[in-house]
Amino acid sequence: MNKSIRYFVLGFIALILLAGAFSGGIVVGWLLPNRSASTTPTGPFISSASTTGGTPEDLQTLFKPFWEAWNIVNDQYVEQPVNQEKLMRGAISGMLQSLGDPHTSYMDPDQYRQANMPMSGEYEGIGAWVDITGAYVKIISPMPNSPAEKAGLKAGDIILKVNGEDMTGIDGNLVLRRILGPAGTQVTLTVQREGESEPLEFTIIRAKITIPSVESKMLDDGIGYIRLFTFGEKTTDELKNALKEILKQNPKGLVLDLRNNGGGYLTTAIEVVSQFIDKGVVMYEQYGDGREKSFNAIPGGLATKIPLVVLINEGTASASEITAGAIQDYQRGILVGTTSFGKGSVQNWVALDNDQGAIRVTVARWLTPNKRQINGTGLTPDVEVPMTEEDIKAEKDPQLDKAIELLKSGNPAP
Repeated sequence: MNKSIRYFVLGFIALILLAGAFSGGIVVGWLLPNRSASTTPTGPFISSASTTGGTPEDLQTLFKPFWEAWNIVNDQYVEQPVNQEKLMRGAISGMLQSLGDPHTSYMDPDQYRQANMPMSGEYEGIGAWVDITGAYVKIISPMPNSPAEKAGLKAGDIILKVNGEDMTGIDGNLVLRRILGPAGTQVTLTVQREGESEPLEFTIIRAKITIPSVESKMLDDGIGYIRLFTFGEKTTDELKNALKEILKQNPKGLVLDLRNNGGGYLTTAIEVVSQFIDKGVVMYEQYGDGREKSFNAIPGGLATKIPLVVLINEGTASASEITAGAIQDYQRGILVGTTSFGKGSVQNWVALDNDQGAIRVTVARWLTPNKRQINGTGLTPDVEVPMTEEDIKAEKDPQLDKAIELLKSGNPAP
């Protein structure tokens, strides 16, 4: 097997270590603003917060302890004067964190501007897929030929320090921002690696990273292979071009690899799945009041008939799950691998007045065409094929091997 196979299979959540949504910083692959007027994987983007006049009397009573605490801090805290703006932003963050929803949160103006940049596929950083949901930032996989890979970072490495600064208790997004920096500059990461008794230290030279959107090739035995790395602005066009080239070669079947793809734009997800499903609802959004909004396949897909196997794993999330879930529900193809991540909630992005940042609030769940809710549970593959550490070390890919086997049999059906 080609060495690059290991990058197809490592991962837990494919959250992408990207720079400034992709400029010198970071973006979370499934928490992105929209690129059009339709809903993103995390919900519609709202340009400004609405105001509703005076505060009701009951809210004045409810918030009396808050203002008491605010005044006590301003009157008695030892370090004066207190930064009022910092207090305000901290209060918003605390309010949203109290909901217990990892996808509802506050972004300060700088974070919001970065996250609101387009998914251009280029950034300056170290080049690694990461998980920011735990107590520490965890490396999912270094990108092929990236500074992270060349420095020796591996899947599963836990970042303990950045430039010698202890990251214990630091929010994952803030840790990532400390890793940011212009190409040519260096960052030192101290990591804990399984099997090592002492932390390891890596000094990495940041570089300009080009994130691939689509990779395609013909495999042996006349099988076409397409891997999607993300659901960005260029993905649909690149996918169409890849499909045209592969279909010219009359493949017996097609492998669509969505492993470690953490998502992207909902618009792109609908366009992508429409290349494989010719009609019908491909997903629903279900709101708290019971309302539902449906999204239909776009006619004219290039690969709606060819035998299809989709590869998924724990890093398959959000827009990737929309695509895989629709293919599974319509029995358009067979899912092979391990259970996907299970990111099926929808967020509104609301910009606060006077350039004070933004909040993202979970407002709905998305459902598959058969109205399955995958949030927190993920998609179960039709054929479960685990990937072991021994497989990775031996540069084997049993999941891809199974997909090829099913396609060669001539009847890859669930």
